[in-house]
Amino acid sequence: MVYQEIFKGARVLVTGHTGFKGSWLSLWLESLGAEVFGVSLDLPSVPSHFDNLNLQMKSRDFRIDIKNTEDLSRVVNSIKPDFVFHLAAQALVRKAYKDPLDTWQTNTFGTLNLLRALLELPNRCVAIFVTSDKSYDNLEWEWGYRETDALGGSDPYSASKGSAELAIKSFVQSFFPQNGLVHIGVGRAGNVIGGGDWAADRLVPDSVLAWSKGKTVSLRNPLSTRPWQHVLEPLSGYLNLAMTLHQSKELHGEAFNFGPLSNQDFSVKALVWEMSKHWDKVKWADEERKDGDLHEATLLKLNCDKALYHLGWQPTWDFETTVRETVCWYKQFYEGGEVNVNKISKLQIKNFTEAAKQKGLRWAQ
Repeated sequence: MVYQEIFKGARVLVTGHTGFKGSWLSLWLESLGAEVFGVSLDLPSVPSHFDNLNLQMKSRDFRIDIKNTEDLSRVVNSIKPDFVFHLAAQALVRKAYKDPLDTWQTNTFGTLNLLRALLELPNRCVAIFVTSDKSYDNLEWEWGYRETDALGGSDPYSASKGSAELAIKSFVQSFFPQNGLVHIGVGRAGNVIGGGDWAADRLVPDSVLAWSKGKTVSLRNPLSTRPWQHVLEPLSGYLNLAMTLHQSKELHGEAFNFGPLSNQDFSVKALVWEMSKHWDKVKWADEERKDGDLHEATLLKLNCDKALYHLGWQPTWDFETTVRETVCWYKQFYEGGEVNVNKISKLQIKNFTEAAKQKGLRWAQ
């Protein structure tokens, strides 16, 4: 496979490597033979997918705050990475309401700090900046947002991600020419599910934790519709984009959506119902909304035609497979403990890659 040849032996920096997506990406890169370096402030949760995988023994682990300009610059320049995947972020909408300043500092100024550090690199490097589908100015219309649509956000988290995108665009146009050493891409995705996520105020972790104890899970916004996708879907998109930028500079500075097909948006209640098919004796109840509850969007879709056209990327697993694989991961964890985490995580990467290959997707060939 071409992407195996590209990443084997490469020096790859993953910011946010201890997080949900970061730990899965680090494991995938390690399996491809990359030399993985990670930058994170601390573990985002207990349990932790990163700890369960014992990734601290398989990668160079730097515990620094991306808000610290000098520390981040020193680490980036000591590594001199061939690839950078920037996932470090304050990723929780409700937490952003409680501490908007830290959210802006982490998501916007942390991104600026990394851009500044990349300016000093003496070597060729491809950097993928991961933002969010919530970067768009969400008008809750029924068609998918395209990469050319307006950015924005009415809540602190969304606004911080939209601002990060403006920072990236300004640096690309001002400091990173197409014929330069550093080539940059942007990946937008959201509502990612999969094993190993234990973040607070997220539907799947809250559900499986409650069900593992025989309790009822409370659904905050049961009718809200989201583009649910397995964590490996956007990660395959980021790897694909990095591979393409490594081979050609034509897409330098471009942003790409990575999400499910337009007919694969499902409500919160539909997701829980599908999960219940794979977990016995579950209970849930709609949470009564109160005046003054924090605003959360009820409808959000992405148009991923650009990724299909330029990268040959499209989703690999359908909704039913995504939910089944997610619940299977958690059941094995709660029934068998940490001993199963490495095995099932690596097996799911293998099965996902094989499924993509069978579908004829370019990145898996």
